[in-house]
Amino acid sequence: MASLSFIIGIIGNIISILVFASPIKTFWWVVKKKSTENYKGVPYITTFLSTSLWTFYGIMNPDGLLVVTVNGAGAIFQLIYVILFLVYAPKDTKVKTAKLVAILDVGFLGAVIALTLLAFHGRMRLTFVGIICAGLTIGMYASPLSVMRTVIKTKSVEYMPFLLSFFLFLNAGVWSAYALLVKDIYIGVPNAIGFILGSAQLILYLMYNNKKSAEAIEEEEEEEGGGSAHLVKGGIEMHSVEDNLNNRSLNKWKSLPKPNFSRQHSMQKIIKTLSLTPYELQSSWPLHESDIEEGNPDLP
Repeated sequence: MASLSFIIGIIGNIISILVFASPIKTFWWVVKKKSTENYKGVPYITTFLSTSLWTFYGIMNPDGLLVVTVNGAGAIFQLIYVILFLVYAPKDTKVKTAKLVAILDVGFLGAVIALTLLAFHGRMRLTFVGIICAGLTIGMYASPLSVMRTVIKTKSVEYMPFLLSFFLFLNAGVWSAYALLVKDIYIGVPNAIGFILGSAQLILYLMYNNKKSAEAIEEEEEEEGGGSAHLVKGGIEMHSVEDNLNNRSLNKWKSLPKPNFSRQHSMQKIIKTLSLTPYELQSSWPLHESDIEEGNPDLP
């Protein structure tokens, strides 16, 4: 049982460190752009507090080596994130974040450690710190509840990343199994709750993965409706232009002067004359100018 719990604890360490390392890409962009933009520093501040307290819990626990290793690594990651956030945050955000760090990660953390060492003795120290750590961990696992409510409301998983939900689910499951083997209620209870909430997130992801949000559907309908309206309007305008052009051409044709019959007859005679062969022309000569001008009907 001891070797099995150790193996599961190692697996839990690996998964947890992967979760702690997931914001590296985010802070790579923060350093590159030299700005935190719209990112929030609260998750890193609270996670630093949680991992620091769990590290303290593992140090006091005789069987807490794997708890110390994973949370010690997590505390280092979170400390780096908090420092980078303070360096690249805008001035007003930097001031608010620094105050929160001072209250939670310095004041509250220091008060818990001092109170534990001075006011409690023996197993009561583990009980006191374990309850606080369990409460913080439950809060961490419960934080996606607002996202789950958004998923149900919009029927879209756009705001719930699959990989993060999957690794939190996996992490909670592994540490629940570890807690069951080592009989640690303070590790087991919050991770069991996290496992249930992680399962609910994955179920929601399967339900709404291929569905578009109501807002996206409305936007598509508006775009399609607007395009159809433009096409209809364009078609009507084209027909109007064509009708106007046809009417103008017809009016112009009607306004032209009607040809004179005698002139028309003379022109037909001239065209007929030009189309004669040389032999026929010779037989019809001489022509008189008076015959051409008057449109003589005896002309060939």
